[in-house]
Amino acid sequence: MTPADVSPEQPPPAPPSAEDLARRDERWQIRVRNLHKTFGPQHVLRGVNLDIERGRTNIIIGGSGQGKSVLMKHLMGLLKPDEGQIWVDGEDVVPFDDRQMGVLRRKFGMVFQYAALFDSMNVVENIAFPLIERYKLSRDEIMERVRDLLRRLDLAGVPGIEQKFPPELSGGQRKRVGLARALIDRPEILLYDEPTTGLDPVATKNVDDMIRRTADEFGVTSVVISHDMASTFRIGDRISMLAHGIIIVSGPPAEVLASRRPELREFIETSGLVPREEAQA
Repeated sequence: MTPADVSPEQPPPAPPSAEDLARRDERWQIRVRNLHKTFGPQHVLRGVNLDIERGRTNIIIGGSGQGKSVLMKHLMGLLKPDEGQIWVDGEDVVPFDDRQMGVLRRKFGMVFQYAALFDSMNVVENIAFPLIERYKLSRDEIMERVRDLLRRLDLAGVPGIEQKFPPELSGGQRKRVGLARALIDRPEILLYDEPTTGLDPVATKNVDDMIRRTADEFGVTSVVISHDMASTFRIGDRISMLAHGIIIVSGPPAEVLASRRPELREFIETSGLVPREEAQA
């Protein structure tokens, strides 16, 4: 039985043992097992099992209110599960205390939906903010890192870019500055929260290209929360769908596209990614 065949009423196949998960696995950087989370009467996550592939672009899709953002907050340690395990590089991070969690979070960079830049800071100050907050580096060291990222993300050629403030930037430029800020502390894992929301098709493709290029050039593991199906199948190396509080489909794009899960078929059909008659075939 493949993951695509698992129904909400039927639990997934038995996950690997704790001993297997505890070994640092060069393929899987993050492994989530039997993750549960409730908020009052609302049971959001109902036993999530998910593998995040190292150095690849992993996309998590699902409808609004299905718990994608809640799952992402668990990956970063911003929320503690009611039950379950989250293994990062062979360590179960759920029992971590605040100090250990602070160290863990340095493995992660976060690219927010609308970049979440500080309007009162210019581009240099926005990008350098994590370094200033965490380390005692000289201004020369900070500027060297900032300018290196501006160059590598194709921003160095924008006239006066270093002194511009967020309202003076285009949508695409804001996305790249937000990415530069996420990369400045040299994370191993980048989390993207709905990176193409509100963008036109050309800007969306540019952001997709940016995500793929970043994964290739910086060697990071990318985790993308998205409901944009065209973008998902354009850049995803591994795609997982969250519905009913569990991962109902997970695998390479071709395998996921072939799934007959009705929830996934509805996503594909309504997106126009596949003609209606083909989606229903």
